[in-house]
Amino acid sequence: MTTLSHTPVMLDEVLSALDPEPGMTYVDVTIGGGGHAVEVAERIGPNGRVIGIDRDPWAIEAAARRLSETNVPFALHHGRFSDLERFLAADGVLEVDLLLADLGVSSAQLDDDSRGFSYSAEVELDMRMDPTDGETAAQLIARLSERELEDIMATYGEERYARRIAREIVRTRRLGPVTTTAELTSIIRRAVPPEARRGSTHPARRTFQALRIAVNQELAELEGLLSTIPNVLKLGGRATVLAFHSLEDRPVKQAFMAPTFHRLTSKPLRATEEEVGRNRRARSAKLRAVERVQ
Repeated sequence: MTTLSHTPVMLDEVLSALDPEPGMTYVDVTIGGGGHAVEVAERIGPNGRVIGIDRDPWAIEAAARRLSETNVPFALHHGRFSDLERFLAADGVLEVDLLLADLGVSSAQLDDDSRGFSYSAEVELDMRMDPTDGETAAQLIARLSERELEDIMATYGEERYARRIAREIVRTRRLGPVTTTAELTSIIRRAVPPEARRGSTHPARRTFQALRIAVNQELAELEGLLSTIPNVLKLGGRATVLAFHSLEDRPVKQAFMAPTFHRLTSKPLRATEEEVGRNRRARSAKLRAVERVQ
């Protein structure tokens, strides 16, 4: 079992945007280790309620441990946040006052080399946020055509050398399956030109991001969540989303421009330099918040 901790990104800004008050119902659709949820719980108190969702079963266990130390009722669900309405209905909840989505892979998942998200260790090429559901990155690489691999890397990773990397993956897998993070990293290094291998950004970063998004169907999940928020947020309720790259932030920005919402952030908020110094994951975070007005 993985020990999962959670350093909440932009905690002060999230709390300010949500403005939790006693008695409110809060849903955290990516509860992780419960870092944000515990802080919200302290503010909504014993008459409030916390509902959490996460695809990672270890995150659910970690959040349960932390929330059990509060005096706030809570319910946790292992699954996808696109099923938000179903989970709320199971708890007898029709609408919530507050909603938070902290998108993408968590620091704990990245730091756990065994999960296969990182190119820093030789482990199984998995990349599933829920290790009990769906195909792994290795299975995806084995199944897709060269063109499909190229499209994934170009679209989800904005990788300029997508064609070269896809070609090298297909050439290599003819000799045997690509099953570890180290094998994939080696393929990428062979495929990209020397100048790309010497840059400040690791040459595998964009490909790993693209495969992770594809494995977990992250953008489709996000679209499902964004279409659901107006259905579950009370009039006057607030929703906050933390995005970590433009592919996430773009649909959030578009959805939050709907007349259903009043934008509480005209432009996305960014983490302070002090926070980035403490937590590198906050470097790319963008926070957008809205209030439902109709």
